[in-house]
Amino acid sequence: MRTAAIDCGTNSIRLLIADVQDGELTDVVRLMRVVRLGEGVDATGRLSDAALGRTFAAAEEYAALIAEHGSPPMRFVATSASRDAENRQDFVDGIRARLGVEPEVVTGDEEARLSFDGAVSVLATEEDETVLVVDLGGGSTEFVAGTARGLVGALSTDMGCVRFTERFLRDDPPSEDQITAMTAEVRRLIDRAADEVPLESVTKIVGVAGTVTTVTAHALDLPEYQPARIHGAELPIAAVSAAASDLLHRSREARAALPYMHPGRVDVIGAGALIWATILERVGALTGGRVATAISSEHDILDGIALSVARLGS
Repeated sequence: MRTAAIDCGTNSIRLLIADVQDGELTDVVRLMRVVRLGEGVDATGRLSDAALGRTFAAAEEYAALIAEHGSPPMRFVATSASRDAENRQDFVDGIRARLGVEPEVVTGDEEARLSFDGAVSVLATEEDETVLVVDLGGGSTEFVAGTARGLVGALSTDMGCVRFTERFLRDDPPSEDQITAMTAEVRRLIDRAADEVPLESVTKIVGVAGTVTTVTAHALDLPEYQPARIHGAELPIAAVSAAASDLLHRSREARAALPYMHPGRVDVIGAGALIWATILERVGALTGGRVATAISSEHDILDGIALSVARLGS
């Protein structure tokens, strides 16, 4: 069956129209627009008029594409920024008016489960493996671990590339004091995640979303953004950390010049890279070095949403 899925996060809004057969997705349309819905939410607690305007414009574009492809069953999932905003009803009303569907402002736990389903749907895993999926977004980061038999732990934390750029990294490039303060907070939140998710037991770690794939592109020194080379790439943690550190310490101008850097990520990739590297280093230490590599996935919560629509319709 054909399904439509929309993931609206803190930094971007993405559309997937896909045909689903026997639990496998075939893309019809996959599109992203960086709208920075969560701009300023951490400080003000509100979605700005400008951010709502950008998001509604993207929703109108997506509505036309969905209609063009047969108006299949749709699910719209909204995550961190719209969970946190006191005026989120304005967002809900605007999306309903444009897409004819009620946006689901999902909990962090549901976000984690959808991310896990999407990431592992296209990765080969052994039955006895405990896979940790890390979904690093603009306003939150989800930690979710599971085996072939189901989930064993999940937690959503309030750290993301937009939120932590605004909170900590104010200079270009950021000062060492800013980096130190942010790193301490990232480590605190990882330790909190470890209380709920068995990080010390994982055998494989998979990272999803734009920060992770951009850091991977940088580590691979790609001539352009190449999803086929990024998806499934397994790199040593040391290589990912080196690439993350380089992005963090570059100026905005130098980041913008990279051929695989999406313009909407230029301002926030440093914070995202620092979060990702710190998570990998901590998981490596907690597992006694058993986890020494990280896998990047181009498939994530968006794919999980599309699969959930198919399950409901079957």
